[in-house]
Amino acid sequence: MAKGDGSWTLVDAAPRDKGADTFRSVFEAARLEEWNEFTADCGKFEQEIAKEISREKLTFAELEEEEQSLERLRRWYRELKSRDVLHLPQATVAAEHLARCAEALEGYASLVYDATLPQ
Repeated sequence: MAKGDGSWTLVDAAPRDKGADTFRSVFEAARLEEWNEFTADCGKFEQEIAKEISREKLTFAELEEEEQSLERLRRWYRELKSRDVLHLPQATVAAEHLARCAEALEGYASLVYDATLPQ
């Protein structure tokens, strides 16, 4: 069998009772919980950046750590987005939070470079 060979089956199913509404509600609640946890972590990231700036902890080591944290948030966002088959509005809110995190890190990086590199 060559790499990538495989097959797939499409099953079209319809619920026999009103359990489908319950299933959707449970699935939606789980996705909402994930999005809320993600946006809370984005808030923590922004607070961490603000704390490092206020402490004037402008080092390349700290910048690298924060870059890794942002990359973890980006991976997490992609994972959540791949499960967002309901296209919940919280995904858009999460994307906005993630963009603010990237902006915060960019601003922090500028401060680090300004503080550590010769003028």
